[in-house]
Amino acid sequence: MKVKSILLGLCLAFSLVACGPKDADIQKEIAAKMGDMPGMEVTVKDGVATISGVCKDAACKESCESIAKGIKGVKSVVNNCEIAAPEPVAATPAPVEINPDAVLTTSVNEVVKTYSGVTVAVANGVVTLTGTIKKEQLPNLIKSVQELKPKKVENKLTIK
Repeated sequence: MKVKSILLGLCLAFSLVACGPKDADIQKEIAAKMGDMPGMEVTVKDGVATISGVCKDAACKESCESIAKGIKGVKSVVNNCEIAAPEPVAATPAPVEINPDAVLTTSVNEVVKTYSGVTVAVANGVVTLTGTIKKEQLPNLIKSVQELKPKKVENKLTIK
C-alpha cells in the first residue's frame, strides 16, 4: 500500500510539472505579443526568457521586458536589447564667401603697398602676386591677402 501511495504521489507530481507551459509555447506567445516591434528576438530556456535586438529608445526596451514578464510560465527575463544610436544631424556647411573683384582690388592694393617690390592682379576672384619679397615677409603677406576672402591666391613671388 505504501508503494502504491508513493507511485501515485510521483505520478501526480509529474503530471503537474508536465502541465506547466513549455518553453516553445512561452516563446511563441512572447513573440506574438512583440509582433509590432520589428527586429526583436526572444528565446526561452527553462522558463528564462532572453530578449535581444535593437530598440529605438529606452521605453521600447522596457516594454519588451514587461511583455515577457507578463507571460505565464516566465520565471525571469534577461533583457539584452540595445538602444539604437540617434541619427546624426547633417550640418550644412556655411557657404564660402568670396569678395567681388572691385572690393578685392581695392583691399589687396592697400595690403600690398606696404610691401615694396610686390605687384598684384585680380581676375575672377583670383589674386595673383608677382614681384620680389623677403622670406620673412611672405607669411604675413599671404595671410593678409587670404583674410580678404579671394577665391584663390596665386603666389608667383620671387623670394630674396
